[in-house]
Amino acid sequence: MLPVKMYTSAVCPYCQRAEQLLRARGVTGIEKIRVDLDPDARDEMMQITGRRTVPQIFIGNYHVGGCDDLQTIDSEGRLATLLGEQSV
Repeated sequence: MLPVKMYTSAVCPYCQRAEQLLRARGVTGIEKIRVDLDPDARDEMMQITGRRTVPQIFIGNYHVGGCDDLQTIDSEGRLATLLGEQSV
């Protein structure tokens, strides 16, 4: 399973929803980067993604986007494929 990284904040319900979906699909380890605690991390996230909102989710090097994007690729059946693309 590819590594999953998520830029997040403590009070974001979309972050919590995205994490629940990932865990339901078998993801056991999510690298969480808390942008509410680290302004440099928010700047980094914005430079990489061009977006200001959280969550911003990466599976391997692939930028999924936010919670809605994650739910879309899951409903299309692409999330399982993306997660299992290669071993870590």
